[in-house]
Amino acid sequence: MNNPTPSNPSAPAARRFFSRYTAVAFLAGIALAAGIGLAQSEAMSGWHRGMMDGTHSPAEVSAHVDHMLKHFYVEVDATDAQKAQIGPLVKQAVNDLMPLHSQLQSAHNQALQALEQPTVDRASLEAVRAAHLQLADEASKRLVQLLGDVGDVLTATQRKALAEHIESLHGMPHS
Repeated sequence: MNNPTPSNPSAPAARRFFSRYTAVAFLAGIALAAGIGLAQSEAMSGWHRGMMDGTHSPAEVSAHVDHMLKHFYVEVDATDAQKAQIGPLVKQAVNDLMPLHSQLQSAHNQALQALEQPTVDRASLEAVRAAHLQLADEASKRLVQLLGDVGDVLTATQRKALAEHIESLHGMPHS
């Protein structure tokens, strides 16, 4: 079981971390238009491939964000007033995160190029790794800001429903 034992004293803290992480991951999926972090059926579709290679237009991204928000609103039973507040928060996060997404894709390509060289350039790989971590940290901070902003709009009951839905997507029991 996941009960804390003397050999595993950090189990409750780990569960709280993963519970928070899954909430961030769900909102990231909305904010990145079904992209990064959610393993849903769309993840392997042409839409996901387009997100990864940057071939979707801003209008397509906006339409997809609207589609994902509709699902989100149903999951939390959002009121019209909440929808009016949450929509702009998520759309601003998308605008903030899309350049980071492009930079992460560029870092990924640089790592692949470094591996394709006749000899392994460990310094290049390390530079790419460090850049990737910095970008991931920036994205994480923005997503946590979004999570807090959206959390401020939702009621405690809605936040609980959202957390339970997210955990069900990831096959994790709600703690």
